[in-house]
Amino acid sequence: QVQLVESGGGLVQAGDSLRLSCAASGRTFSRYAMGWFRQAPGKEREFVAAISWSGSSTYYAGSLKGRFTISRDNAKNTVYLQMNSLKPEDTAVYYCAARDPSPITAQAMGVMSNYDYWGQGTQVTVSS
Repeated sequence: QVQLVESGGGLVQAGDSLRLSCAASGRTFSRYAMGWFRQAPGKEREFVAAISWSGSSTYYAGSLKGRFTISRDNAKNTVYLQMNSLKPEDTAVYYCAARDPSPITAQAMGVMSNYDYWGQGTQVTVSS
């Protein structure tokens, strides 16, 4: 069982940066692949980025690659999402998710149903 708590959201202006954090409970955090998803008002939840258990592989939604960076610190049981050059369309609730250790393809890392644990989310609002 893994519990996830996101933090770092807030209200920023277009062009600003934010770093989201997701703190995980449990001693086996380093075995979990981790992902970030987001849900804007009136829209479905969508994939943002994911990272393998070791941190050696990362995956991004095509439209976000280059502005967002996912990383993890297994010693701190934390995964991060660095968001740069934020735009009003990045406004959403951002969710952290963890996947139980098992083989998965890179493409499958972007699928919500492949994650087993979810945080409560943190609000990011970008004003123009």
